[in-house]
Amino acid sequence: MSLNEHSMQALSWRKLYLSRAKLKATSRTSALLSGFAMVAMVEVQLERDHKYPPGLLIAFSACTTVLVAVHLFALMISTCILPNLEAVSNVHNLNSVNESPHERMHRHIELAWAFSTVIGTLLFLTEVMLLCWVKFLPLKSNADEKNGTISSGEAAAIASTCIMVPFGLVFIMFAVHFYRTLVSHKTDRQIRELEQVIRLQNQLEHRAENDDLKAAVHFP
Repeated sequence: MSLNEHSMQALSWRKLYLSRAKLKATSRTSALLSGFAMVAMVEVQLERDHKYPPGLLIAFSACTTVLVAVHLFALMISTCILPNLEAVSNVHNLNSVNESPHERMHRHIELAWAFSTVIGTLLFLTEVMLLCWVKFLPLKSNADEKNGTISSGEAAAIASTCIMVPFGLVFIMFAVHFYRTLVSHKTDRQIRELEQVIRLQNQLEHRAENDDLKAAVHFP
């Protein structure tokens, strides 16, 4: 095997292991967060005597449903693709990497990764904030309503919102920064690999010219 072919094989194996790691992380994260969301919706106790704002209940129900659907979709992708990658990665043969579908299913793997880590996590943060409102909003006494002051439940819900909104903005900024850094790293690595291939090609051409020159000297 030439040096160029060996480099291509190493790059393919690296992509395979990276895809497998992403699918494993997606599977664990999606199963955990979707389970938490389902438990939160089932275990939350709604006060029958309290009149909840309709928009709050609609937002809580819609956020929980979308959260579970997004994570289950990512979990389905990882469950379908991961066994094929595991079967290939366990074979100790350099050429077996060509049998893996990670190159063809690259978009699906990245989609599952984005759904689980970015969209799913933002929805989970929103779910926690809405859950605080649903849980603490009924804690309002008659004296608070007469005086027009903020109850302890409303104060707790407002505090959770004030904490969650900046944290969500920091999360979005980190996600954007991480994506840009990752893209920059991939671009630099591809440039270095391209320069290495060009140097290797120049060396081969130079070696071929020297061989032709020696052949011409020995056989005029």
